[in-house]
Amino acid sequence: MASDRSLQIQIFVVLALAATAFSTTLSPHFYDGLCPQALPAIKRVVEGAVAKERRMGASLLRLHFHDCFVNGCDASILLDPTPTIDSEKNAGPNNNSARGFEVIDQIKAEVDKVCGCSVVSCADILAVAARDSVVALGGPSWKVRMGRRDSTTASRTQANADIPSPFMDLQALIANFQRQGLNERDLVALAGGHTIGFSKCLLFKNRTYNGTNIDPAFAQQLRASCPPNGGDSNLSPLDPTPARFDGAYYNNLVKQRGLLQSDQALFSGGSTDAIVRSYISNPEAFWADFARSMIRMGNIKPLTGAQGQIRDNCRRVN
Repeated sequence: MASDRSLQIQIFVVLALAATAFSTTLSPHFYDGLCPQALPAIKRVVEGAVAKERRMGASLLRLHFHDCFVNGCDASILLDPTPTIDSEKNAGPNNNSARGFEVIDQIKAEVDKVCGCSVVSCADILAVAARDSVVALGGPSWKVRMGRRDSTTASRTQANADIPSPFMDLQALIANFQRQGLNERDLVALAGGHTIGFSKCLLFKNRTYNGTNIDPAFAQQLRASCPPNGGDSNLSPLDPTPARFDGAYYNNLVKQRGLLQSDQALFSGGSTDAIVRSYISNPEAFWADFARSMIRMGNIKPLTGAQGQIRDNCRRVN
């Protein structure tokens, strides 16, 4: 009886896959017939991981961001190095910094278990986990469009070139986002993801000691955990409430308390000042724009239809 049931599940999955294999558009309903248990399974694992370590929510959000900015949202960031894979994990913005890979592994195992086989892509797992992480930390929700497939390649060189640097000024940030098809409002809204999480001293040390647009009291506070020599891995929160998704990030910017140079660049007398002020006066607008921009970012060059593959293990090509 059990074997018959297993065969029935496999036949259903094969038929469902055949019906969706050539879909070239993303949809919030992609897994409704294929595996309706998939999204609840992802949510359970994310909520458990964030409950165990609140910082993990920011880490999972960042994985999706860093994935999408390098040749699109294709889970290339998850591939381990091999003789033929120049892993993006070794790129400057990710090396000893990107984290949460073990949570993605856990999600993949759980989803494959409830679905009966490997039908949910690692790229879709990243997108849904990012949304569920934001919700778990008190932020907005949105309908994630799914149907992405996984890449069979990665590019450390492209990751170094395309992931925004914390040392960028406003014009460099705008140009970086424009290359991904994103505008200034997307830039400011997505930067609001820095309302959760932490950053290493190495990335804000120069600003702390040499910055000209930083509140002196804030700089002095940062120096306590970020000495001029050493301490590069010491962490400081990106805003005063790093475990809660709120608007404190933008309030910090108008006080010249942005942790990173790229944060403060958003409120530095330039074209994005007005957007920052609008998010302070209307937090609901920030939530709506953040959700909208996450959907737009999630649409960057996805592999669909017969492109790529559905990895059995997110860390390696089938």
